[in-house]
Amino acid sequence: MRLGRIASPDGVAFVAVDGDEADATVREIAEHPFGTPTFTGRVWKLADVRLLAPILSSKVVCIGKNYAAHAAEMGGEAPEQPVIFMKPSTSITGPGAPIQLPSSSEEVHYEGELAVVIGRPCKDVPAARARDVILGYTIANDVTARDLQRKDGQWTRAKGFDTFCPLGPWIETQIDPGDLRITTELDGTTVQDSRTSLQIHKIPELVEWISRVMTLLPGDVILTGTPEGVGQVRAGQTVSVTVEGIGTLSNPAVLRES
Repeated sequence: MRLGRIASPDGVAFVAVDGDEADATVREIAEHPFGTPTFTGRVWKLADVRLLAPILSSKVVCIGKNYAAHAAEMGGEAPEQPVIFMKPSTSITGPGAPIQLPSSSEEVHYEGELAVVIGRPCKDVPAARARDVILGYTIANDVTARDLQRKDGQWTRAKGFDTFCPLGPWIETQIDPGDLRITTELDGTTVQDSRTSLQIHKIPELVEWISRVMTLLPGDVILTGTPEGVGQVRAGQTVSVTVEGIGTLSNPAVLRES
């Protein structure tokens, strides 16, 4: 099942997305997408509504340097254990929404990633049971002000600006994330091209590692790391991240007005 979140003339709602994207329809979910969703009976054409970020999280937990080639391009070695950091929930934005480039940075980078969406409250989850707590998978762009990251010596400001966590277009619940092609295009030119099988720390290990540190809540998102090929996005350009079996997340970049 594909689970999304939409804005329609009737308001904002969670939905199930049915059919091919060209002629897809969406069915309104009565309350929330966790567990076994129930439906109101209202249906729209996907073309007649606007897709929003598919989930609003209490937190976004991210994994740094989870592809060896990306660790190398950043001038370091792959870590023996997962390195976690966080983006604020206010950094989340949806498909098609603009990435706002702040005036305080002159070097904002795209980072295409596979994201995990948690489906129920959990703590101290063994890797063997990680699938039991996962709702599904979506696409993320871990937008980063690289010059501020270098300047600060830590990552919070560089990765925490509003709009610096595009998510979408929906959550795919029936997919094996172990070996999916992940690509990023900048204005139609492929700049990242890898497979999730090249992740150093696999998703079950990440769920176990993170849940030993903090309780994960329904809707929380884990960004699983970006492959090599990160680079600058400038105002007027569009970043499109595609994950096999899920779809494509596209966002234009604009200068922030203030």
